[in-house]
Amino acid sequence: MSQSEFHYQPTCDIKAMRARAKMYAQLRQFFAERDVLEVETPILSQAGVTDVHLASVQALRHLQGKQQTHYLQTSPEFAMKRLLASGSGPIYQICKVFRDDEHGRKHNSEFTMLEWYRPGLSLKDLMFEVSDLLNVVLKQRFGEVRPTVLNYKHAFMDRLDINPLQATLKELKDTARRVGLNLDLGDDRLGYIDLLFSHMVEPSLGFDTPVFLTDFPPEMASLAKVKTDEDGEQVAARFELYIEGLELANAYDELIDADVLRSRFQADNVERERLGLRVMPVDEYLLAALPQMPECSGIALGIDRLLMVATEKMRLEQVVTFPADRS
Repeated sequence: MSQSEFHYQPTCDIKAMRARAKMYAQLRQFFAERDVLEVETPILSQAGVTDVHLASVQALRHLQGKQQTHYLQTSPEFAMKRLLASGSGPIYQICKVFRDDEHGRKHNSEFTMLEWYRPGLSLKDLMFEVSDLLNVVLKQRFGEVRPTVLNYKHAFMDRLDINPLQATLKELKDTARRVGLNLDLGDDRLGYIDLLFSHMVEPSLGFDTPVFLTDFPPEMASLAKVKTDEDGEQVAARFELYIEGLELANAYDELIDADVLRSRFQADNVERERLGLRVMPVDEYLLAALPQMPECSGIALGIDRLLMVATEKMRLEQVVTFPADRS
């Protein structure tokens, strides 16, 4: 590559840099006023996430002279929960997170996350707090923000006339073909649900007003509790925030049963092995901490995407200085 091909300038302009600095100040003031403690945890960990849909970035480092494979965090969640179990009270963190091979208009393999945890707060109460936060950081663009609540199942049924909680694999495949999504995902039922959602439901969410999407299929519980909805069906106790078709945040009524979580980690690794993916070491520190962790709600919010909304940008590279291909 010639010297002229090295573009040293940032991909965002100075206005975007100033908007980011202003947003950080707003966020820190927001949490200071609510007595939520800012914390910092390690970016590198001996354990990675087992989720088959997330790819951790590996790093080699030496501990006591012995080379080990560690992992850059996909989220500060595990370490923050250890702080909660140790009596930290409500906490938040603004930090860099990493997800391998994620690039595009809405993705970069390194991005900035705001994550916070509220012991004793319900998911509904957390929605109110998120609304308050949006009314601070998006006020200049939208004025007063009043999000609406939409059930995942109902959103699916409204747009595709199919209940994702009950649909058979054949019904999901037939629906995908009907709307022109002809990918062959084999017997991956959850894959078909995600395909239909990402192409046919998600792009329409949050244009009239921000949307909290609630009550996901139980297979999408991840680190959330599972509950029974008003129709007697099992759903994951979580919500996501959407604005203008963009997913901004993901919140859970946090699972604190270590035995259930261990079984989920093990099931993930079985699936990873079946798919030819790396089997990930389980975070034993987290599992040891869970019995001491208080009941709480937690949320992770993508700051870069929030900046895209605040500054009316269409691509992530317009709000970060140097994306992965220029870092």
